[in-house]
Amino acid sequence: MPGDVDGPQRYRRALEGLLGVPATEGNAVDVLRNGDQIFPALFEAIAAATSTIDFLTFVYWEGSIGRELAALLAERAAAGVRVRVVLDAIGAISMDRDLVGRMAAAGAQVEWFRPVNKARFWESNHRSHRKVLICDEEVAFTGGIGIADEWRGDARGPHEWRDTHFRLRGPAVDGLRAAFVQNWVETGRPLLEAGVDRFPTQPEAGSTVAQVVRGAAQTGWSDVATLVHSLLALARERVRITTAYFVPDEATCRELAATARRGVEVDVLLPGPHVDKRFVQLASQAQYEVLLAAGVRLWSYQTSMLHAKVLTVDGVVASVGSANFTSRSLTLDDEVNVVVFDPEVVGILDGHFEADLEMSERVDPRAWPDRGLAQRAFEVVAGLGGRHM
Repeated sequence: MPGDVDGPQRYRRALEGLLGVPATEGNAVDVLRNGDQIFPALFEAIAAATSTIDFLTFVYWEGSIGRELAALLAERAAAGVRVRVVLDAIGAISMDRDLVGRMAAAGAQVEWFRPVNKARFWESNHRSHRKVLICDEEVAFTGGIGIADEWRGDARGPHEWRDTHFRLRGPAVDGLRAAFVQNWVETGRPLLEAGVDRFPTQPEAGSTVAQVVRGAAQTGWSDVATLVHSLLALARERVRITTAYFVPDEATCRELAATARRGVEVDVLLPGPHVDKRFVQLASQAQYEVLLAAGVRLWSYQTSMLHAKVLTVDGVVASVGSANFTSRSLTLDDEVNVVVFDPEVVGILDGHFEADLEMSERVDPRAWPDRGLAQRAFEVVAGLGGRHM
């Protein structure tokens, strides 16, 4: 545990020491809630770019939002902006290939991350789940959204998904750029492009201290797992988790239960009736009984599909990014999260959490053990595959 420091500094020093990743000062961080705020901000930054655009995503599905984005990236490439795009070969498999051709014809460099290769089939289970946009090496975005019409709107109903994104300026932009470059280079592209890549001194854009944490597509422990376990272990008063998919491994489940048992308020907000992957939800529910018995409060979001990935601790530190509370995110896929040590930003996220709870139903810890045999059977079957989700 850290020495005698307290407040945000306590968490900063602990995470710097445990992860070996320094936090940076002087960042400006804007919290963007749902598509009505996220997409206009993304598109505005792309349209204003004059030098470089780097874009990395897992989900890119068919629909109007994908067409709009591709047209905008193509327009910028045709105008002489260096545009680089990395699409996960599994997550974006349903993308309209005509859009790829349109971007490439305009001069954009488009690559697929880890296409399925029968000779290297084991790589197919390790994806890039990151969502990153960097424009002119000055402004960057990351969070939970994919490129699909499901994310349009303001979570007013089942067809408008609930999500959270960060917009950043300042030194933390470099960390997100590195997350993009790591995946870009793996596609076979060069690390540097003479005359285009710059490494400007990032200005002091705000007062937020931020840390960029990358998880690598591998097996075993990752920095994202260290981040999650560290924040749970450091919590003193309350932990608030919002996650689209919740299938923690045994170690993470034990850490959650231990956190609650020592008196920390632990609330976990999960998708409800509008979940997009019922099988994953069943695997999640296999964990409920142990967590409820430990005092963890579980909530079911009722309005739409909940896709945000947010963790706040004690009102002073928060993590937002691409990682879900699953074994896949913690140990198998490339992920990137931004940790902020700023009570003001965390206060905004906690306010969103409280608003989401008003649209949620709490899982009754007394009634849950009495659920039917059919439900229990489905949970067992789904749980068998939980470590791969």
